Amino acid sequence: PYHVGINQNLFLEASLHSSDPLLELFLDTCVASPTRHNFTTRTYPIIKNGCVKDPTYAAYYSPQRNIVRFKFNAFQFIQSNPEVYLQCELVVCRVYDYSSRCHQGCLQRSKREASS
Repeated sequence: PYHVGINQNLFLEASLHSSDPLLELFLDTCVASPTRHNFTTRTYPIIKNGCVKDPTYAAYYSPQRNIVRFKFNAFQFIQSNPEVYLQCELVVCRVYDYSSRCHQGCLQRSKREASS
């Protein structure tokens, strides 16, 4: 566990342990949950499909493509225990594959028109 006060910055770093310099990481989704076993209900999205959902989120520069650095403000779920669990999904891509998920960035889902 990592202890941090409410509204303090929480800094995170993810790294890919590979000797291949042509691989890079992309943070696709990062979700918070009040329980460690359920990341589908009562969750709070920080990043979803590469899109920033939390206004306190900020990405940080990394000199290496196999490292992702970011921060957001710590929070607590209302009427819950003081613990918050994170589950993040990262994508590994080839550096110069411009059609890869890493180079697509934020994927906005288009809303479909409902038929009458």
